[in-house]
Amino acid sequence: MLSKERINDFSFTQFPGGGVEPGEGILDALKREWMEETGVEITEYQHFYTTDFFQVNAFDPKEQLISIYYQVGCPADPLFYEKDESTSKELKKLELIWQPLSDLNPDLLTFPDDKEVSKMILGAE
Repeated sequence: MLSKERINDFSFTQFPGGGVEPGEGILDALKREWMEETGVEITEYQHFYTTDFFQVNAFDPKEQLISIYYQVGCPADPLFYEKDESTSKELKKLELIWQPLSDLNPDLLTFPDDKEVSKMILGAE
């Protein structure tokens, strides 16, 4: 699954995800973000990869980003949709899409960490 997003004039494609909220553990954040983005509860998860290289946060160049990737399972297909979360100050759109592994290409993804993980996924086939 890939997430195509647009925040103001910046469009990007990434694996679905989000940040950890204060007081929240990594697995709680994983479950919350998955539910927020797909509408489906996770029933299985397995750690896949944690970034081991420096990655600047694309939205705040003063911050470093550490990404943790999980392979997940859920009892039902995620709900696919386009969602408009725009406010008066920010244009924000989201679209979830299935990307068959046979069509997965690192060049489809915007960020270096997602590109690296896509290479790992393709190498595991």
